[in-house]
Amino acid sequence: MDVTPKAPQYQIRGIRLHAFSGMAECLDYLCPDGKARSGTLVAINAEKVLAYEENPALHQLIDAAEIKYPDGISIVRAIRRKYPQAQVTRIAGADLWEALMARAGQQGIPVFLIGGKPQVMEETVAKLRQQWRVNIVGTQHGYFNADDSDALFKRVAQSGAQIVTVAMGSPKQELLMQACRKVCPQALYMGVGGTYDVFTGHVKRAPVIWQRLGLEWLYRLLSQPSRLRRQLRLIKFLRYYYRGQL
Repeated sequence: MDVTPKAPQYQIRGIRLHAFSGMAECLDYLCPDGKARSGTLVAINAEKVLAYEENPALHQLIDAAEIKYPDGISIVRAIRRKYPQAQVTRIAGADLWEALMARAGQQGIPVFLIGGKPQVMEETVAKLRQQWRVNIVGTQHGYFNADDSDALFKRVAQSGAQIVTVAMGSPKQELLMQACRKVCPQALYMGVGGTYDVFTGHVKRAPVIWQRLGLEWLYRLLSQPSRLRRQLRLIKFLRYYYRGQL
C-alpha cells in the first residue's frame, strides 16, 4: 500500500497550489521517509499571481515548479473562497525554511545554501549548525559572477545535497534554481528571498501578533512606505477576489 504523503491541489488564476492544513503536514510531504522530495518549491502570494500573469518568463518558471504553496494570507482566503471544503493554512516562507532546516538537522539531510551577503551567509551557517546541527555540505554567497554559475552547479551536484535553498530574490532565484536542477535534479530547491537576513537578525520581521492576524504585509508597508506603489497593484487581485474570478 502506498503511504507516501499526499497534498490536495487547488487552482487560483491558473496556478495549481499544494494546500496543507499545517506546518507538520507540509514537512511530512516535503521530507517523507527521512529524505527530501526532489522538486522546486515556490511561495505564492497575490503579488506573485499578478507577476505570473504579466511576466512570461516568470509564468514559465512558476508552471515548471513542482510545488507551489500559499505563502500569502490573500491566497489562503482565495482558496477558501473558491473551494469552501479546502483545509488550507498559510505557510509563510520564512517559517517553512526554518522548519525545514530543523527537520534536516533532525534527520541528517544534507543542505546547500546559496545567496545573501558573505557575512550573512557565515552567520547563517553558524546559527544553523549551533541551533539544529544542520549538515551544511556547501555554501555560496550571492555575490558571484554569472560566468561562475556552471562551476557552482557542479559543486552542488558533487556535494550530495538533498535540500538547496537560494536567497537571491524573485525571479533571479527561480532562474538559478531552474538552471541548477538541470545539473542536480535529485534535490529539493527552495527560493527564500531575504530569509537569511531575518534569520540572523539583520532584518526585523513583523511581530508575531501581526503575523497571526495576517497583517505582515501591512507591517512591512508601515515600516517601508516606499512599498506603497507595489501594494496598490494588489487592488487588481482584490477585484478578482470579489468578482469571483479566481
